[in-house]
Amino acid sequence: MNICGYIPESINEGQGVRAVLFVSGCRHACAGCFNTASWDFEAGEPFTDELKTRILEEIACNPLLEGVTLCGGDPFFSAEECISFLSDFRECCPDKNVWAYTGFTFEAVMRQPKLRQLALLCDVIVDGKFIQRERDTSLSFRGSRNQRLVNVASSVEKGCVVEVSL
Repeated sequence: MNICGYIPESINEGQGVRAVLFVSGCRHACAGCFNTASWDFEAGEPFTDELKTRILEEIACNPLLEGVTLCGGDPFFSAEECISFLSDFRECCPDKNVWAYTGFTFEAVMRQPKLRQLALLCDVIVDGKFIQRERDTSLSFRGSRNQRLVNVASSVEKGCVVEVSL
C-alpha cells in the first residue's frame, strides 16, 4: 500500500482535530473528485513499517487529537493494510476514534468479509461515491447529498444504517 499524504492535524475530515492518512488507490473514478491524484495505487510513498510506527507514535503523543481518519483514494481498496494499521492504532490509542471515507455504500462494505473487517475497526464511515450533481458544500464532512455519516457500532447493533447526527 502507498500513501499519498499525511496531515498530522486537520479539522476537515471528521469531528475534532484529527490525523489524516490519504491512502493511494481508487477505482470509483467519481466525476468531480477533489483528489484525482490519489486514484493511482502507486502514488505517493510506500507505507512501510517504519512510516506506520512513526505516524502511530505521533498520533499517540498528540493530546489534541480526537482520532484518525482514513481518506484517499479509497482505503477500502487496501483493506488488509488498513486493517493492520487500525489494529495497531486501536492498541496504542484506545481512547481515540476512527473515521474512514469510502465510495462503497455501508451495505456493500458489510457484505464483503475483508471490507467488513475494516469497517468494524471504524467508528464512523462516510460512505457513497461523490456525485457531482448532488454536490452540496453546506454538508459537514462530505461532498454530496447521497453520502452518509454512518455510526458503525449502532448500525451493526440495529441491523440498518444509523447516521451520525451533528
